[in-house]
Amino acid sequence: MQKDIVLTPEGREKLEAELQHLETDRRAEVGERIRIAREFGDISENSEYDDAKNEQAWLESRITEVTQILANATIAEAPKRSNKVSVGNVVTVEDGSGAERVFTIVGAAEVDVEQGRISNESPVGSALLGSKKGDTVTIEGPTGKQTQFTILKIGR
Repeated sequence: MQKDIVLTPEGREKLEAELQHLETDRRAEVGERIRIAREFGDISENSEYDDAKNEQAWLESRITEVTQILANATIAEAPKRSNKVSVGNVVTVEDGSGAERVFTIVGAAEVDVEQGRISNESPVGSALLGSKKGDTVTIEGPTGKQTQFTILKIGR
């Protein structure tokens, strides 16, 4: 059973751009690498050819994956004026030590932890969903450690 895929409008645009790049530029580059590697002679012992074919297999797999995500995704538009956290919101929280952190709640296909983009399915993301400014939520991590976040601001 396939789980629902949620994307923000920005995430959809990013995946559409990636798909366009993969189907045009990258496919042509890999095809050229395969053509050049064939010219080296016997392909049974040609590591350049094997490498290019492996890259081609990965490329085609990623194209299929992105195509399926885009075909089956639900696009989550964050409400223009809402006092509750939803997918697409930028949420500023204060942790137990008084440090502020900013998270953007996105679908699993858009996660970029270094940029603060966390999944709505992650422990932090799912705990924040539906909460309001001023709420304190408790998140239990994979090791069982609990962390509390107080919501300071909900934005777009």
